[in-house]
Amino acid sequence: MNGYVLLAAAIICEIFATSMMKASAGFTKIIPSILFVVVMGASFYALSQALIQIPLSIAYAIWSGLGTALTSLVALFVWKESMNIYTFAGMVFIIIGVVLLNLKGAGH
Repeated sequence: MNGYVLLAAAIICEIFATSMMKASAGFTKIIPSILFVVVMGASFYALSQALIQIPLSIAYAIWSGLGTALTSLVALFVWKESMNIYTFAGMVFIIIGVVLLNLKGAGH
């Protein structure tokens, strides 16, 4: 399977798992707690498989960067958390960094 497809799956799983961690209310709710553990495990598995085809420096930067930025959007829209200009600027910088890392020939 394509490394970037696996990386996208890892990111999606990580975002969902992090949201389940919030829903678990400090691991006091069983279903979200179980979903967190299972889906975060799936995220790490997909990331490990992506690393077979994508350099670690690129894959981890994309996984953590996009995971952070997209989780912030989930927090804003699903959990109704606030976002200020600094949070927004940080997400823009993360996305710029991911684009720069993926420019033709970067790390490949």
